[in-house]
Amino acid sequence: MSYSPGLKDIVAVETRLSHVDGEAGELVIGGYPLEEIAERATYEEMVYLLWHGALPTAAALERFAGELAACRPLSGATHDLLRTAAAERRPVIDAVRMASSSLPVRDDTADARSLVAGLPTVVAAYWRLLHGEEPVEPDHGLGHAANLLYMLTGENPGDDRVRALTTYLNTVVDHGMNASTFTARVIVSTRSDFISAVTGAIGALKGPLHGGAPGPVISMLEAIGDADNAEFYLREKLESGERLMGFGHAVYRVRDPRADVLSRAARSFFTHDHDLYALALHVEETAIELLEEYKPGRRLQTNVEFFTALLLKGLGLHPDLFTPMFAVGRVAGWTAHCIEQRAVDRIFRPESLYSGDKTRRWTPVDKR
Repeated sequence: MSYSPGLKDIVAVETRLSHVDGEAGELVIGGYPLEEIAERATYEEMVYLLWHGALPTAAALERFAGELAACRPLSGATHDLLRTAAAERRPVIDAVRMASSSLPVRDDTADARSLVAGLPTVVAAYWRLLHGEEPVEPDHGLGHAANLLYMLTGENPGDDRVRALTTYLNTVVDHGMNASTFTARVIVSTRSDFISAVTGAIGALKGPLHGGAPGPVISMLEAIGDADNAEFYLREKLESGERLMGFGHAVYRVRDPRADVLSRAARSFFTHDHDLYALALHVEETAIELLEEYKPGRRLQTNVEFFTALLLKGLGLHPDLFTPMFAVGRVAGWTAHCIEQRAVDRIFRPESLYSGDKTRRWTPVDKR
């Protein structure tokens, strides 16, 4: 048997949900190129597409959106858990992981709905509790993204803010066999429940090599401050062996297609602060040039994290919310993969290559 570290190039799943072409820089979601659908669809439409394989009719969408909205409220037990976590000042992503595991397990359909509808309520409620404010109850009259912004601030958001957040959630909704998605599918392959699977996926997402890097992008831009400082700052990072946040990807060898979608979505939020957007574009251009100079042939291009950070900052969100917001978007993909894996009904059981000794003999403790 051959050994492939990290299962690189090993095909373990057949899926209709998304296709990633790292060489061409293409991402297809449910049959639609990302740039065709992310900036047009509602999040509810994206969830329906992933779960059912086609976009809904107007009547089906209205019914489906109502079913999701009805699942937004949290139980008293989950609220109590969030209050305790807030009193202990737990990180937001840890609270999201704990709260997801507290959701009741019923059946696959009900669990998928409660996860997609409930995670935004968890994030918003915990953020407010963490800052000494009471949670805002969900507004069933608002769409998914609008309700999330409303629960965070207590104010009805403008259409431009809703569209921008919706585009972000759609952009990160699914992305092939990434670490968190694979985690969810492995758990479901044991015939475990969707709540457990998504809880495990959130644990995988927390790792900085997966979903934890958008925050440092903002820190980098703030540290640079002015375009004149960009080259010196970036050279210093590269010469010290540090990674430039927002650049390079495990799959893409060209520009991440999600970066273009999010760049367009972010632009509208910086009419009042064009300097930051212009700085980001200059830093991006400089970083790509320097990466080719310092790491020739590595093809390290802009990834989704760079403009994710800019867009979420434009929406007024704190960097501590960046990874939790990723989870809010990706949970539709996780649950869709859980549905696919349930239909396969075969446990993941890869082999391993043993590298230890086989000749040891027992020695009593008094003779060791």
